[in-house]
Amino acid sequence: MKLVGIVGTNADFSLNRKLLQFMQKHFASQAEIEILEIKDLEAFLDPNQAPSQNVKTFSDKIKAADGVIISTPEYDHTIPAPLASALEWLSQTQALKFKKVLVTGASYGMLGTLRAQEHLFQILHSPSLSAITMPGKEFLLRRASEAFDDNGNLKDANVQAELDAYFAEFISFINA
Repeated sequence: MKLVGIVGTNADFSLNRKLLQFMQKHFASQAEIEILEIKDLEAFLDPNQAPSQNVKTFSDKIKAADGVIISTPEYDHTIPAPLASALEWLSQTQALKFKKVLVTGASYGMLGTLRAQEHLFQILHSPSLSAITMPGKEFLLRRASEAFDDNGNLKDANVQAELDAYFAEFISFINA
């Protein structure tokens, strides 16, 4: 199975990138996960603007994948502007149309990325994106700055078990 994981920020250091890197390694026997960076995309400024080669390559990788994982931080109760910009490009290229998407998020706080994920679900379900997400499912990595050991592994066995179950359900969702 081929998946892509989208890092939902353009920051050089990201706990969401770290989460996707953990998933890439941890679930390697179940799926190949290629991590895509939105920092490689230019800002979406004008609906009449043609997609660049970077956007086309990014979109083509999504179209070729069996599923997509988006890992978003939460900034001011929503997704970061660079992720919104990337989603605008994807609405133009139709890369997420009817694509199965898993939403995750890592944050420093106790609520995880609850509000950002709610907003992201609304955006993903918009007519121009039409992504398919698992109903009522979310993975929130709370206090993510303390969640990983020096090797990038999740420290808490319960959190890892929750992620394992969530990922297994996503694989079943893709295959359904």
